[in-house]
Amino acid sequence: MKPFIYKNTLSKVNVSPPLHQTEPMGYAYEIDEHFVHFYGRDSGLWVISSGLTTTEGKSGTIADWITATFGATDVVAGAREVGETVAGVWRPGVFLYDDIRTALATTDSDRHEALQSMRLLLDRLDELFLYVEPGPASLSTYSHKTRELLILACTELENAWTRYMREADAAPAGKDFTTGDYVKLLAPLFLSEFQLTLKAFPGVAPSRPFHGWTAAQPTKSLPWYDGYNQTKHDRKTHFDKATLKNCIDAVAANLVMFSVRFSPYPLYNEGGTISSLFRQLFEIELKDCRRESFYVPLIKFPDNPNLNLIVIDSANQKMVQPWGVKPFSL
Repeated sequence: MKPFIYKNTLSKVNVSPPLHQTEPMGYAYEIDEHFVHFYGRDSGLWVISSGLTTTEGKSGTIADWITATFGATDVVAGAREVGETVAGVWRPGVFLYDDIRTALATTDSDRHEALQSMRLLLDRLDELFLYVEPGPASLSTYSHKTRELLILACTELENAWTRYMREADAAPAGKDFTTGDYVKLLAPLFLSEFQLTLKAFPGVAPSRPFHGWTAAQPTKSLPWYDGYNQTKHDRKTHFDKATLKNCIDAVAANLVMFSVRFSPYPLYNEGGTISSLFRQLFEIELKDCRRESFYVPLIKFPDNPNLNLIVIDSANQKMVQPWGVKPFSL
């Protein structure tokens, strides 16, 4: 079954402040004896709150229930089955570390290795900021250090892209994978939704590194990657393409690829140097989300369930069922 996804405009559950004001998104489906509703945010990382699971015994249709109980508007059908995920593709609905492992089919060792790579990139970017203050007047600055970081960041990115192509059993159009192949990842990985902001430098516009990536111009439509491609192969002519802005966008692109595979939450919560550096430098959020692509957890009630309209923490009460993980494909 696929969930209904909608905006909440009223709350009949007795919570202050009303939940539709703080959690304006809703996700609903029906199980044996119950209608089930999850509250969620409509900004930032669009968290779906299993701790605010609302249930009631079934009466009438679920469409009538979400309208009468939550004032549902802008209703759409989810694209995925309830409880279903895709390996290596994070969507809101996956939050806990156990879910990162099971729902995304990742391992702790893979995550730690990826975090080490991110730590290196963030360290080098932070070091650049000691010498060049990011701002409108400095973003075109370039040097051997910016060129070094740009090449490192884009090399790491190509490794991440190639991994997804191989997991999808995709063959390159030519001898090796190029951006003409990699651009096929844009839609299934939801890359264009991710936006990163340099928190300490409000004069620098937020970075959406994959926004505007097109198959018609798969390299030039990523200006930071085009700059890397030029300065890597011809430093004498294109040294000036190794700009601070391109470095920021290339590091941001790596943060996006990490977030797709492991969710953004380890960047905030892993602890140690990596989380400290990330929180010091960046804030990550989703823009122009395809909310129908979100992952909605499936719950199962114990025997003799409560049929009244109630709010429960389905995660802590061990009601959330194991995720059904589909392989990644193009």
